[in-house]
This record gives sequence, C-alpha cells and structure tokens, in this order.
Amino acid sequence: MPRPRIAILGRFTESASALRYRGVVSSRALLEVVWAAGGDPVTLLPGDSPEALDWDARLAGFEGVLLAGGGDLDPRHYGGDPEDPSVYDVDDVQDRADLSLAAYCLDRGVPVLAVCRGLHVVNVVRGGTLVVDMPENHRHVVQAVALDEGADVLGLADRTVTISCYHHQAIDRLGDGLTVVARADDGTVEAVVVDAPGWAAGVQWHPEDTWADDPSQVALVSAFVRAARR
Repeated sequence: MPRPRIAILGRFTESASALRYRGVVSSRALLEVVWAAGGDPVTLLPGDSPEALDWDARLAGFEGVLLAGGGDLDPRHYGGDPEDPSVYDVDDVQDRADLSLAAYCLDRGVPVLAVCRGLHVVNVVRGGTLVVDMPENHRHVVQAVALDEGADVLGLADRTVTISCYHHQAIDRLGDGLTVVARADDGTVEAVVVDAPGWAAGVQWHPEDTWADDPSQVALVSAFVRAARR
C-alpha cells in the first residue's frame, strides 16, 4: 500500500548557514518521524499569491497536512500587542499561508496534525487568542503530562506522556471547537482535539524532538497518518 503523502508548509529562515540565500526548510527530525510513522512527507513553499493559496490545486494528491512549528504569529491576528519585544521571526507571508491552509483543511476535512506554532495557528483560525509571552516560558522544557478523557484520538496507549517543549507563547482563550485533552502543571494547554469533518488534533510539544527514543511520539504521528490513509 502506498504511503499517504503528507504536506508540510516550509519555514522561512535567515540563519541556515549552509545556504547563500534565505531558505525554506522543514526540520529533518519532523520529516523523519512522519516517515517512521508510515507517511511520505513533502515540503511546500509558503506564499500569499492567489495561486499559492489555491489549496484545491496544491493539495491534490496529498492525504494530510502537518502544521509545523516555527516563529511567532503576528499578534495582530488575535488582538495582541505587535510591539511586544518578545515576539520574534514574524513573517507576513508565512502567517497568511499558514492561516489560510489551516482554515482550508479544517473546513474541508483534510486530516491535520498541528505542532507548536501549528497549534497556535489552529487556535487563532478558530477565533482563539494566545499568551504573547508566558510568565515562565517553556524553552528546553521536558515534562510529563497526564492525558484527559477524549485523548484517544491521539493514539497514545498510556495516560501519561513525556513531552519536549520549546515555546514562549501558549493558548490563552480557546478557539471554537477545540477541546483540551492535556495540560501542563502550570495550566498550559498541551494537547487539543478539534471538531472538524476530518481527523484534527494539535500538540504544544515537539514529537520530532524525542521520537527516536520514545515510541509514544511515533504513535501520535501514526494516528494522524492512519487517518490520512483512509
């Protein structure tokens, strides 16, 4: 059976030292965990032209979309302070592409797994807001979180999962149709399921960080890939 093709919108970067010019990249670890979970990951170029945002055409032949991590969404998209000095790597083209793609997938039932920034994008698309800068950020934080009822869609066998986090923003007001299924001890939303025509879920953590040593992270991505296979 062919592997389902998983679209990942690339991330603009200025700091790829091996490149002479501004790059569009996907994390190698993220591509690897999708492959390990049975999917075939493909990086797409972000854009904001009508052609670039024509998801009917661009997603032809793809079975699922992974909304990846990255820099901050412009706080203007959710009523936050765009001048907050903690905000970094804002890119208007990236924002428009991610928000448009998330809205398309959730409306059309395309299976979606949203990771870190991807979770923020989904929350904002559904009318939610973000904490612009957490009082204590979760950069380089590894912690155990308990899963609530409703987390079965994530494909995790255990009720507790150890997660690797790197973020200074988090969900504030929850968007419409999002149900929280895991929180950190400080109350930070760590996982949600999304009411949509297709499989849709989001995690604040990075499964790609620890997948090689933690089968639960592969199980999470595998649940998404299985949904994309149907």
